[in-house]
Amino acid sequence: MRPAVESTRAGPRRNQSNLVRQNRRVPVHLITDPDDERIGDYRALTDVELRTRWEPPHGLFIAEGELVLRRALRAGYPARSYLVDAKRVDQLADLDTGDAPVYAASQDVLREATGFHVHRGVLASFRRTPLPSAAEVLATARRVVILEDVNNHTNLGAIFRAVAALGVDAVLLSPSCADPLYRRSVRVSMGEVFAVPYAKLEPWPAALDEVRAAGFTVLAMTPAPDAVPIQRLTPQQRARAALLLGAEGAGLTSAAMTASDVRVVIPMRRGVDSLNVAAATAVACWELGRDDA
Repeated sequence: MRPAVESTRAGPRRNQSNLVRQNRRVPVHLITDPDDERIGDYRALTDVELRTRWEPPHGLFIAEGELVLRRALRAGYPARSYLVDAKRVDQLADLDTGDAPVYAASQDVLREATGFHVHRGVLASFRRTPLPSAAEVLATARRVVILEDVNNHTNLGAIFRAVAALGVDAVLLSPSCADPLYRRSVRVSMGEVFAVPYAKLEPWPAALDEVRAAGFTVLAMTPAPDAVPIQRLTPQQRARAALLLGAEGAGLTSAAMTASDVRVVIPMRRGVDSLNVAAATAVACWELGRDDA
């Protein structure tokens, strides 16, 4: 049985909507005006500068795609609202949406409001939760990845996905890293950013001493020819490893390199000098965890 539609008319034109009642009796409001203030959380999602300046201070983030938003819910993030393609409202029929309103719109309205074609058809706005401290993250971890100046959201999302898949327990971020909960990072990680504990590590790079004091060996990833091949690390160096990686191209700063314990390289072939930072993270995480039971 398809959902029934009840028309409602109240207020000025921009606030008009249709009220769709699904079988589970959760109201879904049909948005016809892309400037409707009720979907303000989703405005101009492609404007990176605007969104990164607006989302964290307002304590929210945007999840794109049904799989990702379900993972956010399972991780305990409270939903503020949902915005879906009107043809896909049934995809959320089994969700307990609580007090979060569900809005539906045509693809044209979605595109004008968000700034892009929402081909996955499902968006959600979530409230952020407080981050743990670096000390709290380190207290329960055996292996961690530390990132310096990684401000490309695609790379950041891919790193979180690799970390989740390859047995690393947490991610620590320098203050200059991108926001892991930015929409593109969340999407590229396939929602794994919700499964991996992370924290800010500051002051930078002095706080690397805190990592070392917690019993970790800080392994600075570098293509330098005199670095130790990662497969030749000693058992002691591998036991509680903190992989330290820098931004694409620039790599680690000299200050971060100096603050590390061991410089480590992934041996290259055919004249290739290095890997993309996300690929390098995946290779290094696999190597350090290959003997896990």
